[in-house]
Amino acid sequence: MTEAGHLRIGELSRRTGVSVDLLRAWEKRYGLLDPDRSDGGFRLYSDDDVARVRSMQAHLADGLAAAEAARRALENGGGEAAAGDLVGQSKRELAEALASFSEGRANAVLDRLLGALSVDAVLAEVVLPYLHDLGEAWARGEATVAQEHFASNIVRGRMLGLGRGWGEGSGPHALLACPPQEQHDLGLIAFGVALRNRGWRITYLGQDTPLSTLEHEARELEPDSVVLSASAPERLEDVLLDLAKLAEAAPLALAGAGASAELAGRAGATLLADDPVSAAERLTRELRAGARSRP
Repeated sequence: MTEAGHLRIGELSRRTGVSVDLLRAWEKRYGLLDPDRSDGGFRLYSDDDVARVRSMQAHLADGLAAAEAARRALENGGGEAAAGDLVGQSKRELAEALASFSEGRANAVLDRLLGALSVDAVLAEVVLPYLHDLGEAWARGEATVAQEHFASNIVRGRMLGLGRGWGEGSGPHALLACPPQEQHDLGLIAFGVALRNRGWRITYLGQDTPLSTLEHEARELEPDSVVLSASAPERLEDVLLDLAKLAEAAPLALAGAGASAELAGRAGATLLADDPVSAAERLTRELRAGARSRP
């Protein structure tokens, strides 16, 4: 029996990285999706629908035409793509390429993913989980310092490439930085890319930024949000008084493993506790809600 639908189309889009318009087109043209109807008449999609979309994405990445990709996804019920799950397979290939210092293979995997999925999906389902696993492997002594540095630099370069031109435009403005002594900025870069995909302009100051510099730029640039990311709580505790001054200059949010609700409260900041893509979506919604509430 097919499970009952429980996802609105926006959530299906977020999970798969496929736009709402394209999902509707796939449903109408190929019958790829089989939604239920809520009491209020809304379409509700199931995990089987998610699996069929994933399967179609994998077939498209293998070069099949859309109609054939949909036919195969429907034939196998979405449970397994013929060439294997795109995300799972790509994660394995990326990890193997980076562990063996193969820049070309790693970039080929990322090229394939970016051709098949949205940037949000690539970040949320492949890049960020890979970086988390790499950090865990390094902590256990299963990855060398050289492997960690090589992989981090490859991923950093690709994400900064995705963010090229992110300071241009006329959307809301975010000022992003890491506090003094903080060198881990990959999550913050991913957050900036996700914000850019939502129309934000980004000023990126990066690693080890003096708080006096950040406060000065916040007063000069008047951003809609300043986001500070730290991997350890002491990075923020050591500059708590400066954070409070920064929060007076511009709306401040704290992110990363070192941030907590308690620290954010003491600094007069808000906490972005989600993964970078979800945090970007949350900050965007909050900004829009605030704009609507203003007279």
